[in-house]
Amino acid sequence: MNLEHVDALRDALDEFRGEAPRLADWAAQLAWTLPRGGRLLAAGNGGSAAQAQHLVCELVGKLDADRAPMSGIALCAETNGLTAIANDYGYEQVFARQVRAHARNGDVVVLLSTSGRSRNVLAAADEARELGLAVWGLTGALPNPLAARCTEVLAVPSTDTQVVQELHLVAVHLLCGYLDALLEAPLVAEVAS
Repeated sequence: MNLEHVDALRDALDEFRGEAPRLADWAAQLAWTLPRGGRLLAAGNGGSAAQAQHLVCELVGKLDADRAPMSGIALCAETNGLTAIANDYGYEQVFARQVRAHARNGDVVVLLSTSGRSRNVLAAADEARELGLAVWGLTGALPNPLAARCTEVLAVPSTDTQVVQELHLVAVHLLCGYLDALLEAPLVAEVAS
């Protein structure tokens, strides 16, 4: 086992602790947006796609305590749309075209990229900004093109893809934990039914 990876994760995590207030702010924005009919659109490639799907499942399902489901769409998980868009418009447009189709005024777009250089994620950021949406980026080390295109960014201070992905998962759990704390009303009526 390569313990250098564990050391790299520990070092990045120490710096990452400073991002908790940003995640609390993001959760506050989601706590206002989602119960009022807004939604979160999330996208990424590879491991970042898995993190985007994880974020959405925590919103639609739950992290810990029962609460009302929140609207989220993982743009990377809709295979019919992905393959049709890639075939007709090119892979660079697979997320941007979905942002154009699904986004409503006030929605939040969360884009994940360990390098911050994925062309399809950059195109989605550009589309979301053109629509006037909040665009949050989860990236690796700065500077990177995605961070420059986002309205807000949480950048993991590492160039190690594994470390970045692991801390993106920590960010997803912290964000959802803060959100759940703000939306503490349990679904008593649903549970009683």
